[in-house]
Amino acid sequence: MHNANPAPLTARRSKALEGTAQVPGDKSISQRALILGALAEGETVISGLLESGDVHSTAQALRGFGASLTRVGPGNWRVQGLGVGNWRAPAAPLDFGNSGTGSRLVMGAMATTPITAVFTGDASLRSRPMARVVEPLLAFGVTYEGQGPKALMPLTLHGAGEAQAIDKTLSVASAQVKSALLLAALNARGTTHITQNTLTRDHSEKMLAAFGARIKVTPLPDGGETILVEGPAVLKACTVDVPRDPSSAAFAIVAALIVPGSRIELPGIMLNPRRAGLIETLLEMGAKIEIANRRSSGGEESGDLTVRYSALKGVEVPPDRAPAMIDEYPILAVAAAFAAGKTAMRGLEELRVKESDRLEAVAAGLKANGVQYEIEGDDLIVTGGAVPGGGTVATHMDHRIAMSFLTMGLASQNPVTVDDVTMIATSFPEYQDLMRDLGADLK
Repeated sequence: MHNANPAPLTARRSKALEGTAQVPGDKSISQRALILGALAEGETVISGLLESGDVHSTAQALRGFGASLTRVGPGNWRVQGLGVGNWRAPAAPLDFGNSGTGSRLVMGAMATTPITAVFTGDASLRSRPMARVVEPLLAFGVTYEGQGPKALMPLTLHGAGEAQAIDKTLSVASAQVKSALLLAALNARGTTHITQNTLTRDHSEKMLAAFGARIKVTPLPDGGETILVEGPAVLKACTVDVPRDPSSAAFAIVAALIVPGSRIELPGIMLNPRRAGLIETLLEMGAKIEIANRRSSGGEESGDLTVRYSALKGVEVPPDRAPAMIDEYPILAVAAAFAAGKTAMRGLEELRVKESDRLEAVAAGLKANGVQYEIEGDDLIVTGGAVPGGGTVATHMDHRIAMSFLTMGLASQNPVTVDDVTMIATSFPEYQDLMRDLGADLK
């Protein structure tokens, strides 16, 4: 998949990176704050919201349901919600751009309201499977028409009337699927039980509790958990201060670790344990990352990071860590390329259904730049050392592939080019300016 008007960019071996990286607000929290604000009664006040294409697409879609969303300044928004079950049928198709998170969560949020909506997006989003979200929603009484067996967009969703609570065990570890079911449960009668055998991001649970939902999380002996949500729910508007996105911070962190002599600071980074898998792994690899001023807001922990150039070594990354770093495997593969020895990343099947088949895209990028690797089933094994570079990477309109391989070029022996960076704006519009301010050679 390619952009008709691509904007290539090349990263070259850089001098030591230094300075402070003010990364944008967390995308997962930003998306959920808008959606829950639109479901709540009263005015939700949000600060630190990520100003990206994905988030703006979700905001515009929520306006289609009748909610009022107003930007009052950079990162500062006010959302006047309609209350659970009171969304109105959109008059036109909802265009989510590149936002997989926004579209899938909104499907859940409207699933138990008896209205119909058409979901669509850009070429990348229209190629991504929606069946994995809408099929579980059928238990609530939802019906839909999508394109083919994967239920590709454009997809028409018919919300259920008089929905009843369900008891569902998730077959795949996915925070998006889980969150869609939790949001649907808000307008279902009775107590919904959602069981996951592998832990995934818990932002939805934390934020639902902050908005007043009756929600309880019960750990299971085998390491999983069951989440109980009582419906119909009444959500009350609240104030949300969005912490800074660890997934966006990942590129500056790894850049500082692999460019000799670097030292950078990253204030206010979210440290939710279920999002900190990359930092945990990098520390095991020998990364010099210091965390200070730990604090909590709205149930989410954050802290200030100092990162220094480090001699990394290869490690074994267990499959049960995947949910805590699913978006960070491309940039971890880049770090692994510069580490001594082999890094084995296990259980990456979820990467195959992201913005691109990220596992294949990462492998192709490594190959183009002379890095040795193996794919064994859903495992990626990278042999690190000096990175030749010199390749051009096909991004497949995937922002994380683009930013990951630009990071590689900052420390490789030869420049690394990515074929398109236009889609980076969907998650991290400040990326190029921020990295250049630290000293990155991007042209």
